[in-house]
Amino acid sequence: MTQNYTSRDIYDRLYREIMSLRRKPGATLRENALCEEFGVSRTPIRSVLQELRIAGLIEVTPYKATHVTRLDFDTISQQIYLRVAVETAVIRDFCRLCTPEAMQTLRARNAALRRLADQGDPDPEAFYHLDGILHETWFTATGKDQLWRLIQTNQNNYSRFRMLDLVEARNFDEIVTEHDALLDAIEQKDEAAVAALCSTHLYGGLTRLGDELRTKFADYFVPGARWPQTPGAAHEPKKEDAP
Repeated sequence: MTQNYTSRDIYDRLYREIMSLRRKPGATLRENALCEEFGVSRTPIRSVLQELRIAGLIEVTPYKATHVTRLDFDTISQQIYLRVAVETAVIRDFCRLCTPEAMQTLRARNAALRRLADQGDPDPEAFYHLDGILHETWFTATGKDQLWRLIQTNQNNYSRFRMLDLVEARNFDEIVTEHDALLDAIEQKDEAAVAALCSTHLYGGLTRLGDELRTKFADYFVPGARWPQTPGAAHEPKKEDAP
């Protein structure tokens, strides 16, 4: 049976496909192909493309081509830096008020991630969703839920970078193991360990993807990226570092 797509249906599907990297950074979007794919006229397609452009997910060049935006590594690295600073502070606050019941909730949420990771071919989108639920726990428990919503806003670059880590590196087990260590530190109220483990965890995508960022996935990024020599380290722009 033919599905009748609304503009919202089309937007939601394209949004999910871009965020999950099913439509890769730099990929071309053609109006005619989209009209045929969804069985609609140009009018709703153009409306959807305008919305995606406003969301920062596509670049429209009039009379030429429309592309999925490439990832901006400078933006990503600053977003990781910001998240490490904020989340470390929030988890330290959480350590001081953490209860056995709260720890039980966190362990259960990480166990759900472990079960998914142990599947033969884990779904990256499902894993990403459950991972967010776990991290949101300490923001909500400390009354910082607005902060959590804030760091989720305008995170298209960072969110797609995290999805790249899940889709390509597929080290689901490593991520869950990092959670285990972080939860142990929280339970022991070891704030120094929390700071180190939180930084390692949030910079993990850089470690796992490593040199492939500037080789295999170079076309996914805006040219001229300032690649760090080590995850989390300050770095100066270098001509040879550009993809």
